[in-house]
This record gives sequence, structure tokens and C-alpha cells, in this order.
Amino acid sequence: MKIAEVAAKCGLSIDTIRYYEKAGICPAVRRGSDGKRRFSPEDVDWLTLLASLRETGMPTKAMKHFAGLYQQGDGTVSERKTMLLEHEKRLQVQQALLAKCRKLLTHKLARYDDILGGKS
Repeated sequence: MKIAEVAAKCGLSIDTIRYYEKAGICPAVRRGSDGKRRFSPEDVDWLTLLASLRETGMPTKAMKHFAGLYQQGDGTVSERKTMLLEHEKRLQVQQALLAKCRKLLTHKLARYDDILGGKS
């Protein structure tokens, strides 16, 4: 699969994919005889995970550490799992905060509707 197709599938820009490869966050991608990257389904899965981690606020430094652990093999599964569990906890806290803010906004919007007499 070519880089443009991968970018469309995983939600990362072509530049970000190239950066992740150069930074060692993405394992080296196989190249065809024409010198162009040829992504495997496993590469796409990895980049999709990275896109999700990035979208949920994991710092690049942590993503790089996670990638380094991954490249070390199955002996690091426990440490990788711990990292993801910690990230999940941070997301739960953030989600609770967002729910609280949304509730307040919903209340305020309802109040404005009352003031405006039900007009939007």
C-alpha cells in the first residue's frame, strides 16, 4: 500500500507518517524497487494506533518510548500494557471533565432558550 492510501486509512498526514518513520516511532517501512514505501497491513495497524494515541493526547515522547518497547519484542508487553492503562486512566479523567462541562453548557443553552422564549 502506498503512503497516500495509508494516510487516508489511518488518519495521519503523509508528513506525519514520514516524521514518525524518521523519529523511529514507526518501524522502517519496506520499499519497492522504485524506492517508494510499501506499507503492510501491520504497518497500517501500527499507524492507526499511533493516530489514536496522538488524538487522545499522548505526548510524542511517550509514543516514541512505547514504539521502542514494541521494537524490543514480547518481553516488554507488560510495560506497554502499563503505559496504555495509565493513558486510559488519563482519558477517563478527561472524559469526566468534558462530561461535566457539557452538562453545564446544556444547562446554559436551555436557560438561554427559556429567555428567548424557545427561539433558537
